[in-house]
Amino acid sequence: MISFDSMISLNSFGRDSSDTPPAPKQDMEITTHASSSPPKKPATGISRFSPWLMPWVYPLGRHVVLPTYFGRIEVSGQENLPTDGPVILAPTHRSRWDALLVPYAAGRDITGHDLRFMVSADEVKGLQGWFIRRLGGFPIDPKRPAIASLRHGVELLENRESLVIFPEGGIFRDRQVHSLKPGLARLALQAEANQPGLGVKIVPISLHYSQAVPGWRSQVAIRIGEPLKAANYDLEQPKVSAKRLTADLESSLQELTSNLLAAHPWPAIAPAESNTEG
Repeated sequence: MISFDSMISLNSFGRDSSDTPPAPKQDMEITTHASSSPPKKPATGISRFSPWLMPWVYPLGRHVVLPTYFGRIEVSGQENLPTDGPVILAPTHRSRWDALLVPYAAGRDITGHDLRFMVSADEVKGLQGWFIRRLGGFPIDPKRPAIASLRHGVELLENRESLVIFPEGGIFRDRQVHSLKPGLARLALQAEANQPGLGVKIVPISLHYSQAVPGWRSQVAIRIGEPLKAANYDLEQPKVSAKRLTADLESSLQELTSNLLAAHPWPAIAPAESNTEG
């Protein structure tokens, strides 16, 4: 069984230098270069979409698994989803179900684009890793991110693909938006700096479950906000701009979550429930 609870934690990727001792320069930097030439095709050895696996995995989830398990799934704001250009979906992370619900709300059936999840390196092993790689996922070690994985993420954006990154860094069930990791912003700004005019957009998404650990026939509400544009930030000051973009994204997620909580005043979550697996 594939476990999706570690998808894009980014716990250490993108931390400020004050959080951890600096690593050797060659391990942490992605060379920035402006280029007007067409982007190179990403190496398929890192991630790819299986032509026989993709047509049934997500449709099975959309039409069978999710409608059967959940009593109600409400999605709003899909008009905010870009249908072209490079996109980073930035959802809150509340359950392992998020990995199926994000494609349900914003995947191929809605935008015409498959989603690529960045996953913890620990998840891309054995049979599980075989499936994840063929569903477009690719690994990153959050404690010591490899330059190849970071470059691959940038290349995917340069090729105008859609990534999914959970910017909070883990699953939180208390219905509160937690401090975001700056790695997502740095990735977006890096791609935009490499190709000025690329048009990277970051889309905030808030997920809200009726139960801390979603049970049989529970309900879920998903709200998609207006995208933020990487080009609106100063690419000549990447560190400052990454902080600004991260703060703006966190503010957007806060607003989306507050609106969802007001629209769906489901029973409060007990502290013990907020730490439960599921």
